[in-house]
Amino acid sequence: MDIINLSERDSVLHQYLREVRSIDVQGDPLRFRRNLERIGWLMAYEISQRMHYADGQVTTPLGSAPVRLVDERVVVATILRAGLPFHQGFLDCFDRAENAFVSAYRKYEDERTFDIHIEYIASPRLDGKTLLLVDPMLATGGSMELAYRALLTKGEPAHVHVATVIASRQAVDYIASALPADRTTLWAAAIDPHLNAHSYIVPGLGDAGDLAYGEKE
Repeated sequence: MDIINLSERDSVLHQYLREVRSIDVQGDPLRFRRNLERIGWLMAYEISQRMHYADGQVTTPLGSAPVRLVDERVVVATILRAGLPFHQGFLDCFDRAENAFVSAYRKYEDERTFDIHIEYIASPRLDGKTLLLVDPMLATGGSMELAYRALLTKGEPAHVHVATVIASRQAVDYIASALPADRTTLWAAAIDPHLNAHSYIVPGLGDAGDLAYGEKE
């Protein structure tokens, strides 16, 4: 599996990443959501450079010009609810993409023990398409794997790009073992060293869903 850590490259992405992490900025949910969108757009652009293209033509008021167009059928999929603003950033870039949504959540047995449950899926057929499976936080990798398995009920994609803002090293290793290595690329804006006892990424940024949409009961 190809693993791309975008924090290893210098770009404006570092500014957006700093702001979503910062406790001094996180109190503004509008800015938090907007930064997730901007990171999503930049990651989508990076992914677009790995895609296949075909020659085309565009008619201008004064003639015609050659163009190169993405020659893949793209589906952007996200995990509700934290993934919504991140998803929008990808959709702003791939504005003709189809979309898929999966609900996955932690159901706690006690303070530290939980199972991951999926209750909802809405997706087009995926056979032969390029699936962008996006979620801002990749902590254990369990939700991402279950979302992927659920989406396989809608067909077999030709290639999967797993994209996240912050991943733990544990989750990166887990996804590399759980998804087909020859048809998966993992993209992260940053890879953090470990998880705490509650399976939150450290240093991470906290709960992306709560920061974007408010605390849940």
